[in-house]
Amino acid sequence: MHNLPESRLPELAEEIRKKIISVVAKNGGHLASNLGIVELTVALHRVFTSPEDAIIFDVSHQCYAHKMLTGRYEQFDSLRQHGGISGFTRHNESPHDYFDNGHASTSISQALGLLTAWEAQGKKGKVVAVIGDGALTGGLAFEGLMHAGQLAKNLIVILNDNKMSIDANNGMLSSYLSRITVSHFYQTARRCIDRIVDAIPNSKHHLGKLLFRFKRGLKGLFLTDNLFTDLGFEYVGPLDGHNIKELEEVLRRVRTLSQPVVVHIRTKKGKGYSPAENDPASFHGIGPFAISDGKVEKFDALSFTEAFSNSVVALAETHPEIAAITAAMAKGTGLDAFSRHFADRFFDVGIAEEHAVTFASGLARGGMIPVVAIYSTFIQRSIDQIIHDVALPALPVVLVFDRAGPVPNDGETHQGVFDISLLRSVPNLQMLCPASASDLSLCLDWAVHCGLPVAIRYPKLTCPSELPAFSLPVVPGRGILLTCSDFEPSLSVEFEDTEPRQKLLLVCTGGFYSETLQAARALLLDSIYADIYCLRFIKPLDEAYIKDLAAQYTGVLLIEDGVKTGGVAEYIQMLLYASGYTNTAVKAFPETFFAHGSRAQVCEDAGMLPKHLVHSAKQLLNS
Repeated sequence: MHNLPESRLPELAEEIRKKIISVVAKNGGHLASNLGIVELTVALHRVFTSPEDAIIFDVSHQCYAHKMLTGRYEQFDSLRQHGGISGFTRHNESPHDYFDNGHASTSISQALGLLTAWEAQGKKGKVVAVIGDGALTGGLAFEGLMHAGQLAKNLIVILNDNKMSIDANNGMLSSYLSRITVSHFYQTARRCIDRIVDAIPNSKHHLGKLLFRFKRGLKGLFLTDNLFTDLGFEYVGPLDGHNIKELEEVLRRVRTLSQPVVVHIRTKKGKGYSPAENDPASFHGIGPFAISDGKVEKFDALSFTEAFSNSVVALAETHPEIAAITAAMAKGTGLDAFSRHFADRFFDVGIAEEHAVTFASGLARGGMIPVVAIYSTFIQRSIDQIIHDVALPALPVVLVFDRAGPVPNDGETHQGVFDISLLRSVPNLQMLCPASASDLSLCLDWAVHCGLPVAIRYPKLTCPSELPAFSLPVVPGRGILLTCSDFEPSLSVEFEDTEPRQKLLLVCTGGFYSETLQAARALLLDSIYADIYCLRFIKPLDEAYIKDLAAQYTGVLLIEDGVKTGGVAEYIQMLLYASGYTNTAVKAFPETFFAHGSRAQVCEDAGMLPKHLVHSAKQLLNS
């Protein structure tokens, strides 16, 4: 690629785009952001020498072209497939991937640390942080910028300004980046002066100070409010992010600088594929689709996200004090419907989960009932805010964790298996795990009215079929008992006695009800009578009821769609042990990071498929 004639670079970019579109259409993935960064990625790899130079992609869901250009073109058809290459950068996948990135705003801090370590060891090489898709709205990005300016390291930050995060960028920073385009005259003048001076022998030695003062004067005239220069960075831009020639020219100059620099480029998300260009939010992360028109196959089954969306809109109709908050993912969390109905009570804070939670605490103190909807994997960034700003003052904030439990396709950085262990011990915080759409609606209604901090978690999954028991009123701490006849009335099983000799109780979190139900049906076919107790509440627990209920069964298998250590299943097991009931077993996710694959494949890797639950149940009864 380094030797490819400049005239053939557009052909290369087109080939990369076609490959991205064809593979994502089949496998799903992050389409719009990857289409928008093709020319920049080509320019970066032509100017810099990876992995001797490090190119670090923030979030890294825009690394598809990078993967193809670093020896993974032949593997690209396996993108996001079980056993295939990841949709994010992974260090164990290639030496060109320095970090396992999947969350936003980390690249500048990572790059600065890497560069500092290299310099301390005398290692040569440039470090480039590519940040965009709204990641600059995250506070961590500014912490990295401020420290980089202070250290004055020769860090290169590429700001990919496409006016989008997952949904459209919001906030003053987005407006600021739009205003900063007035610097075009300054950059044009600067490049003209640089070219003239470069032609003068020994110009840097004799004219260096004069040129420096002149360029600083131009900055003072045209960039009086440039945030990056105030932080100690050189600023270049904005540049056309789809003009490889211009990008290469500027990057080659930037490479020679011995001070931190921000290169501001403007790109179009979804570039080269009209459905993604016209609707970049929908094509940010998308399932398999038809290339001809971009349409995704729709299923009639209601998802938990859609169920939440319907319920929160219905509640807000009669509760004007309800507000909704999201962190750049209105569509992903289902709050886009709320935003259309109640625009004055909807707040998209950008990729700033910490602020989202603390902002909600302020709304709650002011008399509103904020509902904060964020993916489970991203709420990890707000643990301190949940503890300090919401739980400690016991403010009525409703936290909704979408994508809890095993999450398909996105891999290690996106699994939602840690929220229970992280938050179950926090005082004042109630935690619920609904198992169906009606259950979710009842739980959300209870959360809005209880006057305490509440977290509700549910999976990325279609809602199971409704049963009458799921419509029972919410009783704090109490779950939902489903007897065998409730969920399989058509299955005839004859036991030797009126009551079977062995009765098993399967206790599960709501997000794993579907797998638990499949296991119960399989056990019934083997003449093992198994009832299901859906916890509904992770915290508080009606401990007396659980102990009384367990006493009626030969064994209790505790099933949780979270890590075992610190989870609710482990706690209930200890509770039953303390009361003298010892015939229990726990099936939960082991302490490991699970790679990408379908939900079933992730569960297979974790030993959490229905067949594994059946095996554990039989072992328990035979012990």
